[in-house]
Amino acid sequence: MRRQKGSSESSNATGNEEPDSSSSGQEGSEVLVHVPSPSRSSYAMVTLFALLMYSSWNVYQYQYENLPAPRTAEQAGKRGFSELEAMKHVKALAGFGPHPVGSDSLDRAVQYVAVAAEKIKNTSHWEVDVEVDQFHVKAGANRLRGRLFVGRTGIYADLNHIIVRITPKYASEAKENSILVSSHIDTVFSTCISSFKIYAPFRGGAGDCSSCVAVMLELARGVSQWAHGFKSSVIFLFNTGEEEGLNGAHSFITQHPWSETVRLAVDLEAMGIGGKSSIFQAGPHPWAIENFALVAKYPSGNIMGQDLFASGVIKSATDFQVYEEAAGLSGLDFAYVDNTAVYHTKNDKVELLNPGSLQHLGENMLAFLLRVASLPALPNDKNSGAEGNIDRESAIYFDILGTYMIVYRRKFANMLHNSVIMQSLLIWIMSLVMGGFPAAVSLALSCLSVVLMWVVSLSSSVLVAFILPSISLSAVPYIASPWIVIGLFGIPSLLGALAGQHIGFLLLQKYLCHTYAKGERTLSPSIQVTLAKLEAERWIFKSGTIQWLLILILANYYKVGSSYIPLVWLATPAFSYGLLEATLSPLRLPKPLKFATLLIALSVPTVVSAGAILRIIGVLIGTAVRFDRNPGGVPEWLGNVIVSVVVAAAVCLMLVYLLSYVHLSVNSFKSLLADSRKFASFYGISDARIFLQ
Repeated sequence: MRRQKGSSESSNATGNEEPDSSSSGQEGSEVLVHVPSPSRSSYAMVTLFALLMYSSWNVYQYQYENLPAPRTAEQAGKRGFSELEAMKHVKALAGFGPHPVGSDSLDRAVQYVAVAAEKIKNTSHWEVDVEVDQFHVKAGANRLRGRLFVGRTGIYADLNHIIVRITPKYASEAKENSILVSSHIDTVFSTCISSFKIYAPFRGGAGDCSSCVAVMLELARGVSQWAHGFKSSVIFLFNTGEEEGLNGAHSFITQHPWSETVRLAVDLEAMGIGGKSSIFQAGPHPWAIENFALVAKYPSGNIMGQDLFASGVIKSATDFQVYEEAAGLSGLDFAYVDNTAVYHTKNDKVELLNPGSLQHLGENMLAFLLRVASLPALPNDKNSGAEGNIDRESAIYFDILGTYMIVYRRKFANMLHNSVIMQSLLIWIMSLVMGGFPAAVSLALSCLSVVLMWVVSLSSSVLVAFILPSISLSAVPYIASPWIVIGLFGIPSLLGALAGQHIGFLLLQKYLCHTYAKGERTLSPSIQVTLAKLEAERWIFKSGTIQWLLILILANYYKVGSSYIPLVWLATPAFSYGLLEATLSPLRLPKPLKFATLLIALSVPTVVSAGAILRIIGVLIGTAVRFDRNPGGVPEWLGNVIVSVVVAAAVCLMLVYLLSYVHLSVNSFKSLLADSRKFASFYGISDARIFLQ
């Protein structure tokens, strides 16, 4: 349709398109163009948000709450693992009550383990040699270099361990290569009832670490029926003194003659009770985690825990530190982390142990031991974790929905990550070169929107954390009901992220309007505003990739194991945008982003990382109660601030792409708040109403 240059503009937009004129490139004529409406249904956005939350929660449930069915002794047979048999040991050990080092109850617990070990010896396969050693420790000094023990020396004496070595009877050379499986019998003193009043029936230390000892006893029984085909021996160390500074493991490594034969160490621990026992430390050499990933029936592990431990954020330590530092061994470190709030308290009881928890760890460990003990040789690489070898040999590992584990070495990770980083930088450089000054300014303003998103989100969440102790009867009211965190910190973080990003969106829209007004095409002010909104949405979406690109660069530079997370959050959205949105034509007018782009962008990152991120938040919520155990020791607000910062960071990281779609779904930011209030009310988040007024 043609008309003379200078004629009045065409009719207003109808339906989903708005007609207007622009230059056709031919002298004396203009052509009518159709610009899609910038509006987007706010209800569709609420639905997408609910879908993302629902998907993330289901990923978490399937990955961490999907436990195998417990097996009876008859179902497991002589060579299998039975949770019901292991539970008998848990109840017996917890029934002794708290048993810290030096207590009579610890002596009874040690004697119980010794009797159970003798029974395993008497019922083992006739071609298997089972040795039971009740080892009494002489005095020793424990000086570790890292984490909690820097500058400290622990002095110990009068410790008693039970050590079981299982070896094929007719392969004496197997004794020279051993796999160590270790846990501790003793509990902390704080599991005792206040004022030393024991109320029957009181059972303490069920999670830390009677559950691990019970798994080891049942594992030893099963292994004793398989070991006639082994090429290596398996040593089960039931030590005492772990809670006093890892002294039990240190005394075995430095004083027991069998320690010289150990080539691989596996530590079983608990930082809570129940749930899946996951690998949270592996290495330094990746041999163990690679073999575990090949055979584990229910693989569970994530290098995020290892990064947190290495950073010192988690103020804790396990016997694995001794095996790594003092003995130079590689291996695996497992831990239960459900119900973290009861860790090292009198509430660490058998009743909280989820059915299937022991079965999960037991079957994984049995499959792992059967594989590595049957291999012709174990890696004899003590001190392989020396400086210079860790970066080259260590592995990145994580499980997918608890059914498959991905493991790749640092060398491959460096190649992969550097390749993605270089390609991303090249694409951005070429885009800026082609787009010129307007593209550079648009990029800067879109990055500003990310900065504002973080600033306002963190400020909103932290503000609630500061005032919470003064308006709540408890400093940490969300311990019993973690869902309250959504209302207390999640909603303020989300609204802050929306507000901050929306400010950046408005600034970017204003600049783009100015750019379109100075452009060669003749466009009406309404069309300029429409195009600016559509273009601003695209820049805000792409700023999410900039955020994750910067995180990937930093993580790769500092060799952070969890760098696979920014990798998937960068690569998948960039791929979806390039597949469905990018164009090589500079004449193409911007259109609203497709919902399919967002769905593809979030699919892989949600499956790969959403469960692990929610688990980290859950563990953090449980550990926040420790800040309330010693009133006056730390500020009341400290635990809340830590939780609020982590929640706000999760919101900004996981929702940065989704939030970019919101700005076209409302006519003003006031409408945005109204939609959020409806959403919070619909899902029954009463606490959120305070922050939505």
